[in-house]
Amino acid sequence: MASLPAAIGPLEWSYLLIALMAVLAGLVGGLIGFGSSIILMPILVWTFGPKMAVPIMAVAALFANASRVWIWWRALSWPPVLWYALAGMPAAALGARTFVALSPRLIEAVLGVVLILMIPARRWLAARRWQLKAWHLLFPGLAIGYLSGLMVSTGPVNTPFFLAHGLVKGSFIGSEALASLLVFASKAVVLRSYELLPLAAIIKGVMVGLALTLGAFLSKRILERIRVEQFQLLMDGVLLLAGLSMLGALFHHAG
Repeated sequence: MASLPAAIGPLEWSYLLIALMAVLAGLVGGLIGFGSSIILMPILVWTFGPKMAVPIMAVAALFANASRVWIWWRALSWPPVLWYALAGMPAAALGARTFVALSPRLIEAVLGVVLILMIPARRWLAARRWQLKAWHLLFPGLAIGYLSGLMVSTGPVNTPFFLAHGLVKGSFIGSEALASLLVFASKAVVLRSYELLPLAAIIKGVMVGLALTLGAFLSKRILERIRVEQFQLLMDGVLLLAGLSMLGALFHHAG
């Protein structure tokens, strides 16, 4: 009789690792407002390739953001969400159309480089404590919405703008999640219309999304006991490791 490790193939081990990483990603995302896609994308790219990984993560992100909205529903701040989504949804649709024309190699390279560049960009934006009105989020919604359609995760870029409006902790987590949820939904519709959201990607995305949801609920109990500032180094570490892993996947597929 074969032992358990011998009976499980490489693909099954990959699925198990993805599930465990998804719970961890949901926990991190629930604590700091982003990071789920950043943590998961490298292993999804390694396992399924970038063209499949992006729609899988698009579906999973719907679950991740919906769970954060559910958890922090009473703390939501609607004006910045609506202004952001007003520009972000059509911009994400346009970005998703651009994504259709890109090659998988280019997608991997862009994702890796942008993730690494987000480290100094996040620090630069955080150092300037802008006081933004709700309607000001129309402008980052336009730019970041397009990037959301083209890429997988723009949560680190979203963060300074919602914080600059005065949102903190649960209000920030839930409001940013709802804005991202609306933008991701727009992107998913376009991907589906181009047949880039096949049933297989939807099923995988739902499975990953459920694991993300579990992690998000685990984060609720500890969010109010810690300060977001304590996660600054963690944020940068996640961005750096994910970016390097994405670039590593580029060379792996090229080999």
